[in-house]
Amino acid sequence: MPRISEDAKTRNEAVIRAAMDRMLAGQLPPGGKCDLKTLAAEAGVTRTGFYPKTNRDGSTRPGPYQHLAEEFERRLRAAQEAGEVVDPRAAQIERLKVENAELKKRIADRDEELAKLIAFKTLAISRLAAQHDEIERLRKQAAQDSNVRQLPAARGGSAPFGSCS
Repeated sequence: MPRISEDAKTRNEAVIRAAMDRMLAGQLPPGGKCDLKTLAAEAGVTRTGFYPKTNRDGSTRPGPYQHLAEEFERRLRAAQEAGEVVDPRAAQIERLKVENAELKKRIADRDEELAKLIAFKTLAISRLAAQHDEIERLRKQAAQDSNVRQLPAARGGSAPFGSCS
């Protein structure tokens, strides 16, 4: 014997279908997803009506709204395959995943560029140090050689015969 009258079941089915149409049109309640839990809450029915029931003898029978749950899932899957965005949260999650992947790639590219710049800096510093050592060695060698004369320093900071510029 059913626990719910046929009139109440018919009214509930109409309310569930209306809620299903709203949800599949993208009108989700705040904090809700496009799923059976939200559908049941929007329709004001218990979620257990969407699932099969077990009789006392162990056999199963369909829930009173199980056919609506199957219809909802079928319509939702069809909308998703058609490329419609039913659940804006799912679209936001996908957008954030793409954005996250792009940011990870940018970070990896910057890390690679930074490693190249560090290697260049190390090489430049070592070359400068080697050049400095060579200049110091040549200065010492010039100071030790007796046949090398130093040129007189410029007088007054100006060229003796005029500017070259």
